[in-house]
Amino acid sequence: MLAPQLAPLVAAFFETVRHGSITAAARHLSISQPTVTARIQQLEKHYGVELFHRRGSRVELTQTGADLMPLIDRLMESELAIDCALRDGRTLDAGSFRLGTTGPYYILPAVAAFRRRYPNVQIGMEVGNSQEVLDALMDYRVDVAVSSNRVDDPTLTRHRLATDSLVLVVDPTHALARRTSTDLRVLAHETLLLREPGSRTRDATEAALKRRDVRPAALIEIGSREAICEAIRHGLGCSLMPAGEVPRGASLASVPIEPDGPVMHEYLYHLKSRTNARLIAAFMGMLDAQHADVAATFNNDS
Repeated sequence: MLAPQLAPLVAAFFETVRHGSITAAARHLSISQPTVTARIQQLEKHYGVELFHRRGSRVELTQTGADLMPLIDRLMESELAIDCALRDGRTLDAGSFRLGTTGPYYILPAVAAFRRRYPNVQIGMEVGNSQEVLDALMDYRVDVAVSSNRVDDPTLTRHRLATDSLVLVVDPTHALARRTSTDLRVLAHETLLLREPGSRTRDATEAALKRRDVRPAALIEIGSREAICEAIRHGLGCSLMPAGEVPRGASLASVPIEPDGPVMHEYLYHLKSRTNARLIAAFMGMLDAQHADVAATFNNDS
């Protein structure tokens, strides 16, 4: 293990390489940009080495820095695994359970049931796009991750959480709001609001437009679902999103897409090596029970 005084210095170097810039590393570590720079320089001075070549605002790894990365990577992974093992050893009457999700819509019922069953467990929720929450899972920052990305990785266990159709979301005063369904070709005359790169909703939207050979009149990129909804309310455009993620109420209108409306799947992942971790096993049991209840209700109604 690293000496305590060296740990933040090494972390600054490691996150700068991993995220590609000092700015991104500072954001991830929740510290200032100058602090990251100062810590890297302090590490270099302590050992009398050069870890980066400075080229204006850009930094490039030296050979020494490149040789160091896999060693630090294994060290960080070991420390995170130790943290998880210690948390897994706690009883279900205490501890913390961390969830990464693209949105709360499909997972909140299970979280609420888990909270009622284990009220003393501290629950944390990290929200990001599909790739960000999977990265958090692989980095041991969360225990389970809800993502729209289908990942075939032998280190991960995947459960399908939901299947949902994309709908066109518009302001209730928009002419399209009066339709019972619509074709994607209408977007040739509309401003389309898109999520940021890395969002599975954006990927599904762009794939659907390509299949139908549709080019929207204009595009605006907005970095969160909530901000897109607010932009729709202010008349900035329309957007595609899963039907289950459209906020309830009269402030937005959802229009089904026909024919061949795009469909998205939502998955829940956890590390296969942590399948028997107490809190993860308890949460998955809660989720399986809920799915069984839904299936039983559906069969009875049929």
